[in-house]
Amino acid sequence: MTVLPICITGEPVLHEVAEPVVGFDAELAQLVEDMFATMEAAPGVGLAAPQVGLGKRLFVYDWTDEDGTRTRGVAANPELWVTPPPIGIAEEEDEEGCLSIPGERFALMRSDRAILRAQDELGEHYELEASGWLARILQHEFDHLNGVLYADRLDALGTKGVQKAIKRNKWGVPGNSWLPGVDDLED
Repeated sequence: MTVLPICITGEPVLHEVAEPVVGFDAELAQLVEDMFATMEAAPGVGLAAPQVGLGKRLFVYDWTDEDGTRTRGVAANPELWVTPPPIGIAEEEDEEGCLSIPGERFALMRSDRAILRAQDELGEHYELEASGWLARILQHEFDHLNGVLYADRLDALGTKGVQKAIKRNKWGVPGNSWLPGVDDLED
């Protein structure tokens, strides 16, 4: 297993629509293993291929809910259906972060329920119904495959805060990344 560098906002691959996964082979299996290792080292609960510099429609996720139920998987070529998000103002409990905007957290309204249809690392099709934080994780990672960062969805106050963080850290341009377990950055 190899821990991969994580691209920081401004890297072009993070802002482009990813291409479908076509080969379910040993190379993809190794990438999935490396993505799980990277996500765990970060630490994170999800990681999309664009975040490690690959414009592929692929993400991994690993979430344990408050009851101790663990949901871990691979989503290649996913489709995602969500309920309408609640109407209102995002609160502190709605804060999320992103490994591509490390150390920053902002409140964002997300749908509470989602249905994911995808392929696993072997190319087998599956469906997953999710609610709560797992639904949020799936929406966040799915957005990455469409060139959207959670910062792109923030309200005016959140947008101002994330823009300050990007400017302060000299992000927003190509060539910035960090290596989990080596660099002193956190999500």
